[in-house]
Amino acid sequence: MIISRTPYRISFFGGGTDYPAWYRRHGGRVISTSIDKYCHISARFLPPFFNIRHRIVWSHIETVQSIREILHPAVREGLRFLGFTDATGVEIHHQGDLPARTGMGSSSSFAVGLIHALLAMRGETPDPARLAALAIELEQERLRESVGSQDQAAAAHGGFNVIDFSRDGAIRVTPLAITAKRSQALQERLMLFYTGLSRLASDIATDVIANIPAREEQLHQMRDLVDEAERVLLGGDLDDFGRLLDRTWRLKRQLSALVSNEMVDSVYDRAQQAGALGGKLLGAGTSGFMLFYVPPERRDEVREALRDLLHVPFQFEEHGSTLLPNTGTGARARIPA
Repeated sequence: MIISRTPYRISFFGGGTDYPAWYRRHGGRVISTSIDKYCHISARFLPPFFNIRHRIVWSHIETVQSIREILHPAVREGLRFLGFTDATGVEIHHQGDLPARTGMGSSSSFAVGLIHALLAMRGETPDPARLAALAIELEQERLRESVGSQDQAAAAHGGFNVIDFSRDGAIRVTPLAITAKRSQALQERLMLFYTGLSRLASDIATDVIANIPAREEQLHQMRDLVDEAERVLLGGDLDDFGRLLDRTWRLKRQLSALVSNEMVDSVYDRAQQAGALGGKLLGAGTSGFMLFYVPPERRDEVREALRDLLHVPFQFEEHGSTLLPNTGTGARARIPA
C-alpha cells in the first residue's frame, strides 16, 4: 500500500496573480508556506477476490465496477489522466486534517497527493515540479476548475517560498532565506481561526477571473506587496508584515463582491480592535480560515475577542508531498504491463 502525505498551505501575498488568465499576460508572484496539517491518501491495487472493481473512500464510500462510475471527480479524472483502466482494480482512501473548501488549498493538496500515490503505485518517483505540473493540469484542464497555480506548487514543494509565474507558463519556486530564529518569531505572531463555514472556491474564483480586466490596478498592487513583504522578512521590522497583510486584504476585497461578507468583516474588525495588526481570509473568499498577525503581548486579547471561533495552532513545514516510510514495497509488483 502507498500512503502519500501532502501539506496544506497558507498564502500570504500575491493571491490572484497566480491565475493563468493573469500571469500569462503580466506574470505573477506569491509568498506562501506549507504547514503541519496534511491530506493523507492511501492507495493500492485491489485484490481480485471481491465482487467490486474499485473502492473509493472519502466523505462517501464508493464501490463501483468502472472508473467512469466514480463520483469523486478528482479521483475519476485522475485515474483516467494517468492511464489507469478497469483491467486492475484500485482502492483509494482520503483523510484530511482540516475540512475541505476552507481556504487552505485542500483541493490542490488532494490532487498532488493523489497523483503522488498513483505514480508511486507504478514505481515512479516524480520530483516536486512534475507533481505540481500534473496537479495543475488535472485541476485546470481535466476538471475545468477555476483555480490558480500556487496551491499545487506549495503542496508539492513544501516550505516557505516565493513562487514566480512567468508569461510562458513556467513556475519557479524559491525558498525564502530567513533564519530559523526569524521564522519562529513570525510563527509566534500568526494566529489561525476557523469560522466553521465552507464554500466552493471555484465559484468565487470564476467571478474574480471575470473581473480581472477591471481590477488590473489592484492586482498589480498585490503583486508589488510580495516584494515589500520579502524585504520585511529578510530583515525589516517584522510588524510591517502584519501591516502589509492588512493592505493586501483590503485590495483582495476589491477583486469581487464575493470575497468577503458581513460575518468575515465583523471577525476582522474584532481582531484588529483586540490588537491584530492585519490579517486576511485565506483562499478565494467568503468563509473558511482567517489568519491574523498579532504581537505576542496581544494574543490573549485576540483569542478572547474571537472566542466564538476555533483557534488552530500550526507550525511551518518544509517537506511538501512525501510518501510515508515502508509503503509501496509490494504494490509495484502488481502493476499491469
